[in-house]
Amino acid sequence: MGDADMLSLDLLREALERVRNSPLGVINTPMIPWCQTTLPLTVHCNMHLKLENLQRTGSFKIRGVANQFSRRPRGGHFVTMSAGNYGKSFAFASKHYGSKGKVVMPETAPESRSVLIQSFGVEVERVPTQCLMDVVNRCVQQDNMTFLHSYDDLDLIAGHASLGFEVLEVMPEPDVVVVCCGGGGLLAGVAAALKRSGCDRTRIYGVEPEGACTMYQSLIEKKPVGMDAKSIASGLAPPFAGRLPLELCQHFVEAIVLVSDEEIRAAVSTLYRAGLVVEPSGSAAFAAIVNNKIPDMEGKNVVCIISGGNIGKDELSNFPD
Repeated sequence: MGDADMLSLDLLREALERVRNSPLGVINTPMIPWCQTTLPLTVHCNMHLKLENLQRTGSFKIRGVANQFSRRPRGGHFVTMSAGNYGKSFAFASKHYGSKGKVVMPETAPESRSVLIQSFGVEVERVPTQCLMDVVNRCVQQDNMTFLHSYDDLDLIAGHASLGFEVLEVMPEPDVVVVCCGGGGLLAGVAAALKRSGCDRTRIYGVEPEGACTMYQSLIEKKPVGMDAKSIASGLAPPFAGRLPLELCQHFVEAIVLVSDEEIRAAVSTLYRAGLVVEPSGSAAFAAIVNNKIPDMEGKNVVCIISGGNIGKDELSNFPD
């Protein structure tokens, strides 16, 4: 039995209950019809936006973290790697559960992310992207820390699947669901929830930046691929794709489509003008839809996951009005 087979409907539903009852206060975020926004849409379809930018800690990551921490002993000493959003949720949970924590962060991540994570009492070590796992392994071996993976972890993915179940509560039979993809944890979790719930005809698309297309390449090569990922969407640029997310994507995902940094940049601005504060990583799925990267949406029930809103005022000033 492969690890992907372990993500049964029962296991995913148990995780949903843990996420919903988590002391971390995860919320069922709004899912709104596109027609109730001022956003442009060139294709005629029933499009909904799932607004995880309104989630506690500003992104979907708290879902997986809530399930991870509920399955680990209290007061542990954990280490992780993150460019920001997972680190923020990890730090939030560490403070709540009284755990000691350390986030190993790529030097390319915004400085404001490090400051925020440290404000929760969690240590941050900034290193070159290619050194992330080396530093994590050192912490595990020398300091006896437990590694919590930010995307390649069964409990994490099962927690993220809660988002998929929430989508089905609003739209029981979506034709198309579009999700951003970094390491692939969110995409894998949402896809597993939908497919295990019997949405056999739903087409699920992952969206990656052109400069950080690890899952796209991994699906071609049929193994997890690493690369020197570079993108304005730092949250979608991990050093390698996850093994378990890849296995789930092979089973459940229609295709990975790519968007350019320019398209992501424009998407952030378009969303902001419509009153939605969305970070670059969080706007990738939207960018794919408005740039006609997703086939056959005409007349269909479509869901676009807006995955996070952690963008500072300093960063927003870099985007065109």
